[in-house]
Amino acid sequence: MRNVFEAILECGHDEDFDPVATEEFTATDAPAGSKAKLEILAERVKKGLPLWHPEDRRDYSGLTGAVRPRE
Repeated sequence: MRNVFEAILECGHDEDFDPVATEEFTATDAPAGSKAKLEILAERVKKGLPLWHPEDRRDYSGLTGAVRPRE
């Protein structure tokens, strides 16, 4: 599945979805928008967990990234 629409077409959706926080529901240090964070969110949904943990990373402090020069 490449996006949420394909997921709905393949798996359907449940308007009554009620996520439950279990021992598997732990915080992540993955930055917002990163591939790692998206994979974690997808796993949370598959496991019936809430999407957002109150202790998930909230900023980009301490991270570095490649800087591409303008052409």
